[in-house]
Amino acid sequence: MKIGIIGAGFTGLAAAHALQKQNHDITIIEKDGNPGGLAIGYKEKNWKWSLEKHYHHWFTNDTFVLDLAKEINFEVLIKRPKTSVFIDGSNYQLDSPSALLTFSKLTLIERLRMGASLAFLKFNPFWKPLEKINASTFLPKIMGKHGYELLWQPQLVNKMGKFATVVSLVWFWTRIYKRTPQLAYPKGGFLSFAEALVSTIEKKGGKVLYNSEILKIVDDKKTNVIFKNNKGEEETYEFDKIIVTLPSYLFLKITPQLPDTYRNSLVKLQGLGATNMVLRLKKQLIKDGTYWLSICETPSPVMVVVEHTNLMDIANYNNEHLVYVGNYPSTDSEKYLASDEELLKMYDPLLSRINSKYKEYLIDYRVFRTPFAQPIIPTNYSKIIPKFKTPLPNVFLANIEQVYPWDRGTNYAVELGQKIADISTA
Repeated sequence: MKIGIIGAGFTGLAAAHALQKQNHDITIIEKDGNPGGLAIGYKEKNWKWSLEKHYHHWFTNDTFVLDLAKEINFEVLIKRPKTSVFIDGSNYQLDSPSALLTFSKLTLIERLRMGASLAFLKFNPFWKPLEKINASTFLPKIMGKHGYELLWQPQLVNKMGKFATVVSLVWFWTRIYKRTPQLAYPKGGFLSFAEALVSTIEKKGGKVLYNSEILKIVDDKKTNVIFKNNKGEEETYEFDKIIVTLPSYLFLKITPQLPDTYRNSLVKLQGLGATNMVLRLKKQLIKDGTYWLSICETPSPVMVVVEHTNLMDIANYNNEHLVYVGNYPSTDSEKYLASDEELLKMYDPLLSRINSKYKEYLIDYRVFRTPFAQPIIPTNYSKIIPKFKTPLPNVFLANIEQVYPWDRGTNYAVELGQKIADISTA
């Protein structure tokens, strides 16, 4: 069959790779100039490796993407970084049971209670009963009010904003259940990995059309995609099947013929965008070597500070220290709409508390924004999760709103791509 895939993120790439094993003719249509989706990368002058516009890594139990890397002979590096929390102006390493047991901000009884609560979530494989439970209501009861308000409530509020009180315990469970002390990262960056996957697809006869914007899907007798190509010209491709990997709200824009009941079901789904400021520094920002620093203060201008080069060697980036300053704001919020300069002013008080000399080290900075990066997972999300088969014959939807119970990530994008490859050809 001739199958069109809209989007060259890892769902689309994994679907294409899997479909080629079934001897299908594959064409991927991508709006951007590079593959990777939310894990898309870029390079500054004199960098050997690319860097993701939005921070990414894999856990060592992310088997779908790690197996795919192994299949195409792509090298993956394994590191054991340091993870900490920022409370009252200080960093506290909190990435192991022993670190929790020595965490001085909690009493011994509170530490033991917190440890028992996290162990329950870590070793409980049964997520279904948890989706009926509200995270912000349940967690203080099981962890203790003080421990929850000190560590987890600020992180929940800083990440989810106005949705902090509606998310399901399943969403929190995934953050604990899947986490591993060691992390994995593709050698050269996620862009290199995506390009290697594209190369594999193209060697098998697949096509990837970059800088091509989808205008409309037409399903009148034939299933066609109308798009604007990289020359600005309008083209129409006919397919036997179409797999759409765009967020649901973008899918609605290119399919005005969808019935109202279906459209309304997708409109109800909510999500947050992302802003990531990348600082390029001459010296280290987080002096104790922390890779991931969760900000446990509220209100806070920043959700997380991720020093990428405390995970990967600075030699890969012209000896620059690279730091993400991350948030998940709604697209109508000040953090999303502010200029780059305004954002740095907003972030400056916190960054100065982390390292008072960071401005002296600053080479440059860039801000990357995306309108949809984090689906909101309310209680009983399984009842509203979009179906893979759409009301349009031969048109299938596969995006990060459908990886439930898992949270977003390239591992689940790959799993989803492999799954939709089977569903679309069944």
